[in-house]
Amino acid sequence: MNSIQRKRWFGLVLVFFVCIIGTSTPIQHLAAFPDELRLFSGQPKRLDYGVPVHAKITVDPAMLQVNGSTTRSTSVNLNEPLSLQSSKAGMTEMSLKLFGKIPFKTVKVNVVPDLHVIPGGQTIGVKVRAAGIMVVGHHLVKGEDGKKISPGETADIHLGDLITKVDGVQMNDVHKLASVIEKSGVAKRALQLTIKRSGKMIERELMPAFDAEDKSWRLGLYIRDSAAGVGTLTFYAPDQGVYGALGHVITDMDTQLPIEVGEGQILQSNVRSINKSQNGEPGEKRAEFVKQSKILGNIKRNTPFGIFGGMTDQPDHGYDNRRVPVAFAEEVKEGPAEIWTVIDGQKVEKFQIEIVHVTKQSVPATKGMVIRITDRRLLERTGGIVQGMSGSPILQNGKLVGAVTHVFVNDPTSGYGCFIEWMLQDAGVLVKSAPKNLEAV
Repeated sequence: MNSIQRKRWFGLVLVFFVCIIGTSTPIQHLAAFPDELRLFSGQPKRLDYGVPVHAKITVDPAMLQVNGSTTRSTSVNLNEPLSLQSSKAGMTEMSLKLFGKIPFKTVKVNVVPDLHVIPGGQTIGVKVRAAGIMVVGHHLVKGEDGKKISPGETADIHLGDLITKVDGVQMNDVHKLASVIEKSGVAKRALQLTIKRSGKMIERELMPAFDAEDKSWRLGLYIRDSAAGVGTLTFYAPDQGVYGALGHVITDMDTQLPIEVGEGQILQSNVRSINKSQNGEPGEKRAEFVKQSKILGNIKRNTPFGIFGGMTDQPDHGYDNRRVPVAFAEEVKEGPAEIWTVIDGQKVEKFQIEIVHVTKQSVPATKGMVIRITDRRLLERTGGIVQGMSGSPILQNGKLVGAVTHVFVNDPTSGYGCFIEWMLQDAGVLVKSAPKNLEAV
């Protein structure tokens, strides 16, 4: 074998061993060590990589302690769990040297102010008034000449448009609008409409038509100014006086577009019966507002992650009114968890579930996890997830990690959940951050 062949064989053998080492479990675990870490001040964070390597970790001990050490450099065994803890918020770095000598990685550490909230689970009534008049359809008006027209459609008014002003006056009440339409029709004067469409403001002119059948002036539009329903409270943050609920956006029942909230309220509600879920047919909680219902809070925001606002009083009938820590999105793991919800009256109960899939998300996005109901009693009573259960808090290892959002129509024992981090951001109690290259730990 000549020298060229020996070099070729040596190269192939070297590549083979590099591939073997690179695909070995310890090396893969070591490569998974994150570039960035987040933790709450005062709350320990556990890192477990199971790599049979000794290392030296260097940190600012005034900001971060590793395994309880108050020294700048700490020798650790990466085959054993690491415990990180900080008593104050801020940004710092953690340097890692393998075998105490080989520089491996510098990790950015973001310590966020400590946050504890009270999980909900209570069924709540939701009343929302839109920030204008919602256009949800067109209809034809039959004139005295027998012809049928839709003045609204002719004036280029679309489904989903939000009429915010009429003749320069703010408008969010269909009864008031009816009076304005009548006066405009009698005077044969066109209405000047200010419309919000896809986030942009536009102007339209609309002349009412006289309906010969019901003897009144019409716009040829189906309109709505409010919506009502039931859902589940996810959390209450007493220090900030705010809450989050539902876990998904409230949409108009006809257009399926998000409702832009002008004002709204959440109220006490009572579950009187359950329509059980079946394959292909999701069930629902049949609930009603409690007589002389106490107003629990207002509604300020309607986002993809639910409704949010101020809460004036802690709601009654909680499962456990103690505050619990919350989890970042990357802390949620596949495995056992629990949800808190109501299936009878106003009593919040705890039920077992399994988180069967977790999607890595470093920026807000819905459908963060797939959950499956495993609690036998809940399955017997509801068949799984039912409408009205959205917003039910999901807890894992003593932390609030998310909320139930949707049911799988063809398998109501399973559904989606969103991460609590995104709800806390929309509630304004957690500073928004979008770290890059964030890994699960």
